[in-house]
Amino acid sequence: MESFSWKLQNEDYLKKTIKRCREKNIILPKFSELKNPDSIAQKIKDQLPSVGMQDINPLNLFRINWRNDHTTGNIGGINYLEIPSEITGVKARIVGLVGKFFPTGAHKVGATYGCLAPYLVTGRFNPEYHKAVWPSTGNYCRGGVFNSRLLAVDGVAILPEEMSKERFDWLKNMGAEIYATYGCESNVKEIYDKCHELERTSDQYLIFNQFDQMGNPIWHYEVTGSTIETLFNQIKKGNQRLSGYVSATGSAGTIGAGDYLREISPLIKVAASEALQCPTLLSNGYGAHRIEGIGDKHIPWIHNVKNTDAVVAIDDEDPLRILRLFNDAEGQKYLRQLGVAEETISKLPWLGISGISNMISAIKLAKYFEMNENDIIFTIFTDSAELYGSRLEEMNQTWGKYSEHQADKDWYSVLKRQTTDNFAELSFQEKKRIHNLKYFTWVEQQGKTVEELNAQWFEDNYWKERFSVVPLWDKLIDEFNAQVGIS
Repeated sequence: MESFSWKLQNEDYLKKTIKRCREKNIILPKFSELKNPDSIAQKIKDQLPSVGMQDINPLNLFRINWRNDHTTGNIGGINYLEIPSEITGVKARIVGLVGKFFPTGAHKVGATYGCLAPYLVTGRFNPEYHKAVWPSTGNYCRGGVFNSRLLAVDGVAILPEEMSKERFDWLKNMGAEIYATYGCESNVKEIYDKCHELERTSDQYLIFNQFDQMGNPIWHYEVTGSTIETLFNQIKKGNQRLSGYVSATGSAGTIGAGDYLREISPLIKVAASEALQCPTLLSNGYGAHRIEGIGDKHIPWIHNVKNTDAVVAIDDEDPLRILRLFNDAEGQKYLRQLGVAEETISKLPWLGISGISNMISAIKLAKYFEMNENDIIFTIFTDSAELYGSRLEEMNQTWGKYSEHQADKDWYSVLKRQTTDNFAELSFQEKKRIHNLKYFTWVEQQGKTVEELNAQWFEDNYWKERFSVVPLWDKLIDEFNAQVGIS
């Protein structure tokens, strides 16, 4: 079983990492600082306004949080957007944390830091030899390559060949070593196969697999979960409840925040979202889809399935239609006629394809459980429309120029008339069915043990122990920074 003692693995590697950080003027932020950016040292906060959000500057490690003020460069309030009922058609409040204002323009950079930092401070990574490999369906490998550059480490991106042009262009500009594997979002096994091929080629390649690295959900448990708690207390009115949390499964990192939210709101409904064209959790299904950012056809090792109350599958055409509605001038004109505030309309491009899918899933959740104005549902707007300009152009070429009439059809059929079909409230046995699917990927193919698979299901402390490791990591980061010795 995986050890969570996180003891020193290789003193020589650790010394080389300390030397590298001293040469590059790198200070590692603690998880507690990313959770509460107000606790970041003032001398660091004072420097942030002079550093561009996307600059290759190690100070941007301290921007791996939900509170970057994109107008001033300072630490600000929580970046979020509430989608009004004029758009959603439901009484429940639907609120999304906004990932656009992270470095790289997507929140996945947080998960990559959660995976890499513990390796650096425990001597598991040699910056003079190892290459950090980031297998992904898009944003995770971008975040990993960005953090690799900040930390002066060689970054390797593995992603499906059908991902958006913007992703590949960005990775090329970052100087990443890129491997485009067969297929689209749902072709995750091909990514794993490429990882194994690289490992056989050279021991230089150290794989940070987001689907089995516990640093991924741990970062979200600690940072995303606590941020939602703070935001809930900030925006709730009267007797409003923290009633729902919706996350695309993808790597199952982001949904890890649901474990945190369950502790503060035991009756919360945690829903996992996926594409209807690849309904793995819903019906053991398979297929290909166009909701970029959520790989499927397997259950990630790091998914605590017992904490998932429902599964919702979204037709991949729906978020694409709403992407046009939110970003085309004709669509925005139509939304004004619905009474949507101009300030909200200006912010709708903050939602990318998977963020819109999460929003639609939240609408389904609200309708299924008949939630009302006293219920607040939180979700994640992973990235923004900036990464999908080529997709918008493709739709214009394929479907024709957008119009107010088409906007009316899209809003009415996708949002106003969204139904509760392809929605499953999970019983105990249904959760166990989903958990058991891990066996075929992780035990048969990826070398995990049946003993640990069973421990994930039967041992009450399995997940608690892993989520409780952060204070130790912060202590190690403090000790590491002290040895780096940058004042």
